[in-house]
Amino acid sequence: MHTHTLTSRHQTASLLAASSLVFSALFGYLIVKNEINASTINAIMIITAAMAIIGLDSDSDRYGNVTNRQYILGFVWDIMGSVLHGLIFALSELVFVKLLGRRSFHVVLEQQVMVSLFAFIFTIIGLIVNHDFQTMASEARGFKGGKVSYIMVLIWSAITFQLGVLGGTAVLFLSSTVLAGVLNAVRVPITSIAAVILMNDPMSGFKILSLVITFWGFASYIYGNYPVNKDPIL
Repeated sequence: MHTHTLTSRHQTASLLAASSLVFSALFGYLIVKNEINASTINAIMIITAAMAIIGLDSDSDRYGNVTNRQYILGFVWDIMGSVLHGLIFALSELVFVKLLGRRSFHVVLEQQVMVSLFAFIFTIIGLIVNHDFQTMASEARGFKGGKVSYIMVLIWSAITFQLGVLGGTAVLFLSSTVLAGVLNAVRVPITSIAAVILMNDPMSGFKILSLVITFWGFASYIYGNYPVNKDPIL
């Protein structure tokens, strides 16, 4: 029950974060002039609906000791994070297209290093100011798998996150902000299904429906944006 509750809260947070798809499409259109056709709009609406379905599957998304003000602030900051995420996607593509001309994939690595470096510095400052290192030490001592397992979770989380950032930046370099947003949103229902497989989270019709709708939306995007040779066949 405890695992299910934590997973449900994670799903609600993922639902809010998945709104970055809308902001990615919006900023991609306004800043980089990404093409937005009917298939793209259809895909965005379908995938966003799938995210909403995952949110409906959350039976509890709030701890008892969280005040209304804290809950609202968390909600607002999560949405602001989605806005920033979409803006970073668009600005990154703008750098590749306007300033660097998509010259080399080496540029992708440089961009990732700089963004990750500033994010690391910003996060470390926050941890120091809030004395969160002491909290992390306490969490490690009380972690179910022990301190070593806690450290391994942190290490592999950092590695997989960097791989995800690298992949997202590569999509921006090779394609567009909209596609990067679509792929970022697709992970939400996949994460819910992975929780069923790896964490024994209960399977529900909401999760299955969300996964099916998500792939439907993704297929709609690919179909609508797949380059078709319009030359007549002789």
